[in-house]
Amino acid sequence: MTKLIVASKNRGKIAEIAAKLAASPFAVLSVLDVGDIPEPEETGSTFAENAELKARYYAGRTGLPCLADDSGLEVDVLDSQPGVYSARFAGEHATDAANNEKLLGLLANVPARQRTARFRCALAFIDPEGTLLTADGTCEGIILGQPRGSNGFGYDPLFYIPALGKTLAEIDLAEKNRISHRARALGRMAGQLREYRP
Repeated sequence: MTKLIVASKNRGKIAEIAAKLAASPFAVLSVLDVGDIPEPEETGSTFAENAELKARYYAGRTGLPCLADDSGLEVDVLDSQPGVYSARFAGEHATDAANNEKLLGLLANVPARQRTARFRCALAFIDPEGTLLTADGTCEGIILGQPRGSNGFGYDPLFYIPALGKTLAEIDLAEKNRISHRARALGRMAGQLREYRP
């Protein structure tokens, strides 16, 4: 079975990806499994650009096919901010609380109906021959005026999904992994990888 490097050191994310790609022709590994490789600088202006940049970098460093993702929050009234800066919206080493506080400050006078937003995930797969496959997934919601729930991380306590009547921080991990932007992108990527022939 061909090894596939996932450009992440997050064991939870690796497990989620491995489960979604169970029917693919790959054995899923983390970058932690192939040595101490420094992380590339994410210089892309879109999630797709950053995902492809990371996939090319790790495929080049390891000589193995690589799958990378980049994801974050897009708020419509803020011209899709925080976007690629989601993790560092309030500064380079910002905490989740600081990022949420900044977001709420920017939306302080925005009515609920105009607080539409989405989580977006872009995936890029690249093999040593340069074959590129991409997939995208979104999860639509509304930004609340105050956090709700204690599960999840990042903007999850503010991200309300009307169809569920809950925030992402009020549902369990199994449900989140079924409806999330990453789950949807992985479903699309899994379909492509089932057809992939090295």
